[in-house]
Amino acid sequence: MRYFEDFPVGYTETFGSKTVVQDEIIAFAHEFDPQYFHTDPVAAEHSMFRGLVASGWHTVSMTCRMFTDHGLKDVLNLGGIGADDLLWMKAVRPGDTLYVKMTIVDARRSRSKPDRGAVRIRLDTYNQADECVVTATVTTLVGVRPTADS
Repeated sequence: MRYFEDFPVGYTETFGSKTVVQDEIIAFAHEFDPQYFHTDPVAAEHSMFRGLVASGWHTVSMTCRMFTDHGLKDVLNLGGIGADDLLWMKAVRPGDTLYVKMTIVDARRSRSKPDRGAVRIRLDTYNQADECVVTATVTTLVGVRPTADS
């Protein structure tokens, strides 16, 4: 199990691998972001993207999944409390393979609830060409390591 103390400022970790599938792009977009450049490969050819692209929200969702599966694996995670500085840097296309680099940018133990701390984490998602496609800073609460008397 990993605890608050295991995430010092400056700590980095790279993880995940998700190949983006055209049918998943279209299904996500039909349900959550039905813009033609996310739902219609033919019409998308006439967009500024010159082809089908994943919704930015789909890219964030894939980032969240990789973060949950790897970055938060075996962590006493008490839940996220916010996100800042979300930027979509580059379009994500069918066939792209994504991975995430997380960097701890701040970690503060709670004064009012000393059994936890807030950890601010920059998540940068890259494609197979090592181009950043999305970036965001999330804050999550992480439990502190138990002591013998806790």
